[in-house]
Amino acid sequence: MHNHHQQVIAIELQAHGHTPDIDRSLSFEQDADDVAALLHQLHVEKADFMGFGNGGTTCLQIAIRHPALVHKLVLASATYKRSGMPPGFFEGFPNATLANMPQPLQDAYLKASPGNTKGLQAMFNRDVARMVAFKDISDADIKSITAPASVINGDKDVVLPEHAMELSRTLPHAQLNILPGAHGECIGEICSANTALPKLVVSMINTFLK
Repeated sequence: MHNHHQQVIAIELQAHGHTPDIDRSLSFEQDADDVAALLHQLHVEKADFMGFGNGGTTCLQIAIRHPALVHKLVLASATYKRSGMPPGFFEGFPNATLANMPQPLQDAYLKASPGNTKGLQAMFNRDVARMVAFKDISDADIKSITAPASVINGDKDVVLPEHAMELSRTLPHAQLNILPGAHGECIGEICSANTALPKLVVSMINTFLK
């Protein structure tokens, strides 16, 4: 898939989309290593990385663990500390069930993997376990990231705007963009309200990546 400026490689990580689950636990570090291995297979030596939510945390781990791969980072609603989420956010996960997962996300998975309700449950279980086990990334690791970064967050996001500001100030070369709206609205995520923001954000990202 191409836009006018660059080739886009969209990655479905372990247990997500068309990628089946395998017998190993998920972590942001593991995902980062998987992405690095994929780019190596594709003979991509350097790339810009964009991640939303957990994808943003994965991008931080790519930049920490595989710095030579990273040209620029676009981090939308990215978390690097548990304190970046509202009070009580992590407490709900141990009792979460598939019924808590937004229907459009369930539908999207089943569209990619028709009839695979076992896979849907496996993805859900992996994602819950990942959040239960989430540990803060140290400030020292964040400060080791030399790539220019664009931090994007909604003012009514799940990720606190204060956390986005903290991330942008801890990263050595970052700009901060706080936009109106809830989680995912600025990029047109499937569960969010339909606004004019994604057009604006795409132009901001293209300007940043130029």
